[in-house]
Amino acid sequence: MRLSLATRIFLGYALVLVTFGAVSVFSVAEMHQSQREMRLLGAEGYLRLVKDISALEGLPDNEQHELERIKSEQNPETRRALIQLVRLFPERNNEQLAEAGKTARAMLLSAPSTERRFIQEVTTRSDALALRYRETEQLARQVCDVLARDVVDTKALEPRWEAYQEHIEKVSRELRQLRPALEERVRYRIQQAEARERWGGLAILGLSFIAIVVGLLATAISARILRPVRTLVEGASRIGQGDYSSQLNLRGDDEISMLAHEFDAMARSLRDREAQLKEKQEALLRAEQLAAVGRISAQVAHEVRNPLSSIGLNVELLQESFGLAHFPNEAVAAEARDVLGSVLREVDRLTEVTDQYLRMARLPKPALAPEDVNAVLASVLDFSREELERASVQVQRELDPLTPLAMGDEGQLRQVFLNLVRNSKEAMARGGGTLKVCSRAVNGSVEVIFTDTGSGIPRELKEQVFEPFFSTKEGGTGLGLALSRQILQAHGGTIACDAVDSGGTTFVIRLPRASPPGLIRDRTT
Repeated sequence: MRLSLATRIFLGYALVLVTFGAVSVFSVAEMHQSQREMRLLGAEGYLRLVKDISALEGLPDNEQHELERIKSEQNPETRRALIQLVRLFPERNNEQLAEAGKTARAMLLSAPSTERRFIQEVTTRSDALALRYRETEQLARQVCDVLARDVVDTKALEPRWEAYQEHIEKVSRELRQLRPALEERVRYRIQQAEARERWGGLAILGLSFIAIVVGLLATAISARILRPVRTLVEGASRIGQGDYSSQLNLRGDDEISMLAHEFDAMARSLRDREAQLKEKQEALLRAEQLAAVGRISAQVAHEVRNPLSSIGLNVELLQESFGLAHFPNEAVAAEARDVLGSVLREVDRLTEVTDQYLRMARLPKPALAPEDVNAVLASVLDFSREELERASVQVQRELDPLTPLAMGDEGQLRQVFLNLVRNSKEAMARGGGTLKVCSRAVNGSVEVIFTDTGSGIPRELKEQVFEPFFSTKEGGTGLGLALSRQILQAHGGTIACDAVDSGGTTFVIRLPRASPPGLIRDRTT
């Protein structure tokens, strides 16, 4: 199954995240293990236990030394005073043993499984040592009871003294054996922690390196996958600049390649449409030029025709007066008659030429018929779509489907609508904008509204824009709106301009309805 680009990129970065997540989890696990090792070896673990056992080591010897001192004392009062002091040692020894056992049991609750056996052994030995020390304590009390008498009974003292010395020696020996075992265990755990720390550090470095390599590979693969996007962007930039000749020619079967193929097809289509649009624009420009020339010709013909008529009439009067005129000879008379004839012929020729210009400039009478204004508007907007899109002009169509038919000449209405669309496009040429086209029924008329967001027309000039040869556009002929008004007037309609100084222009066209109110054409037929 072929994976999409998004899926492949997602899987690549998901692998990167999983790799870095594994490094993080491993690091946290190692940190947690190090914390357990620190607790095991720290102030609440082996170090405290060693401290407690070390503190106990010297107490039996001190106790035995004090009892020997009491035993050697001859004064009964002094012996009894010293006995009171010696009895404080057993309590202190018991407290130290209890504290060591408490520490060992606390360690047993949180210690790892590898340490529980040893800690359990320490706990057992601590309990046995406490029991033995209690026995030693009882023997010490018996010795002190004999020594507290005024006269010491040697026979009663000796067996008790020997038993006490034997027990105190065992206690001292067990304490001396327990402390090195604890110290050895502490050294072992420190070595294990150091080895684990070294191994963990190397493992973290290795996993981090693998994660970085995976991240770099994922980035390189993503960059390779997305590299054609830059080609697409460059192609779109060339299209935006009007260059439709370049082709991307990307190979592959992924989404970007498919998009590139469609992009190439779009560029070819735009190139073909650009050529067609250029031809249509040239044709329209020629038509506008012809219209302007025709209007000018009509004005020139109008100004020339009246003087020509006067000249022709006067020449005819001169010809009639030749019969009463006297010339020196017949040759002069014939020459004068020839000159007047030539002038009259030229006047007739110029009159015919002016009539031809007037017929060319004169607007043909519209062939009025019921027309669907919405259909004519839709056709004009569809025709101008490419041109408007290139100018970044968005078209909003609000064509009321209940708009009735209007009386009009389709060709001439198309000419008016197309002229207004192009004017709006040129008014928004700098940064694009929105052209809103509406149709609706208003009283007994059909109303069409063109609203743009262009630079606008000064309010004081909104009436002059319909005058011939007046234009607010640089290089404009000033004939478009004048001709539009002339066409609409020939249809029995009107056109008005609603200009706003701050920007935007609205043209409102009204055409007579083709049917009585209430009779609306069925659009589905």
